[in-house]
Amino acid sequence: MSNEEFTSHSSLSRRSLVKLAALLSVPFFAKATKAWAQDKLAGSGEVVIASYGGSFTDGVREYVYDPFTKATGVKVVDAISDFHDPQIKAMHRAGRIDWDLACPLQSNYPEMHEAGMFEPIDYKLWDQEAIEGVPQNARPVDAVVMFRSGSVLAYDERAFPNGAPRNWEDFWDVQKFPGQRGLFGGIGYHTMIFALLADGVEHKDIWPLTDNKIDRAFKKLNEIKPHITKWWTAGGEPVQLLINRELALSNAPDGRMVAAIRRGARLRMIWNGGLVGNVPMTILKGGPNTANAQKFIAFLNRAQIAAGFTQGTGSPAPNLNQLKHLPAELISLLSISPENASMTVAVDYDWLSAKRPDGKTNADHVQERWLAWKVG
Repeated sequence: MSNEEFTSHSSLSRRSLVKLAALLSVPFFAKATKAWAQDKLAGSGEVVIASYGGSFTDGVREYVYDPFTKATGVKVVDAISDFHDPQIKAMHRAGRIDWDLACPLQSNYPEMHEAGMFEPIDYKLWDQEAIEGVPQNARPVDAVVMFRSGSVLAYDERAFPNGAPRNWEDFWDVQKFPGQRGLFGGIGYHTMIFALLADGVEHKDIWPLTDNKIDRAFKKLNEIKPHITKWWTAGGEPVQLLINRELALSNAPDGRMVAAIRRGARLRMIWNGGLVGNVPMTILKGGPNTANAQKFIAFLNRAQIAAGFTQGTGSPAPNLNQLKHLPAELISLLSISPENASMTVAVDYDWLSAKRPDGKTNADHVQERWLAWKVG
């Protein structure tokens, strides 16, 4: 999904903000969903949804899962996992599918799609408003973009009373901005892109990650590696470490940061050089509650519910009509803000999923080099 598709927003007065804050409370969603209780999504039983835990799942439960259950009678069961792909593949190989809905990495989706792991989405269940609000390229045959994810430069404002970092070059400047640092240790191209930005590569020139650029990224990473005290892998780690003052700077998931800031944490996030991508939601073929999974996806993509998802997680759902239901103070923290969107780098999934002469994908090649560098 392109940045341009997320750039429109509404300007809200202070009075409108107060009204919208009231509207976006849980009772509002209960009222809104009550009218849908007897519609085509009503049912019974349960649906098992893989989620990420922590504040993310807490927010989704409050603003989406509970309203869904009230509206439809279908109970939502959590399956917590930071990365869903290994479990999806293992269940597919074993022929026993325990989850109904899960979110594979977008870069892995094409391969998993070709392997027939996902059910086609039943768009006949969707409201017309949802069809119109979710861009066509966000709803292919067997996946729907669940939310737009971002990885941003984050810092503890208490650590920098005399001037804060503004970009990735500042993150690398350990003299001017001293303090313990963290970086994501899981998917290598994330951190490699930050290194290229710190080395002066323009946003528009990041992709493709040619071997020369990969070499350049590792050379830059060699400079910061001795100063990284935590290579984090779970999404909640960097935010908690920043709050605890165990880190002064790190990259961090945007949704976790938004949630922490809105709870009063003295943290700040910088969208300049933020990496943004899509997280698809899929219905696993052979899952125990496929019909309920179809209903959940249709429910999630209604504008008011999409706004609730964004409100609860800090990560924007794809229905652009949600912007009519979001307060301005929240929009200013999101990747869908025009100002923020203009400073980001979008993930090139087409390049990552493309095959190399040796048969490996570019994503696999980059990850192999990353893992070798990390242990070197």
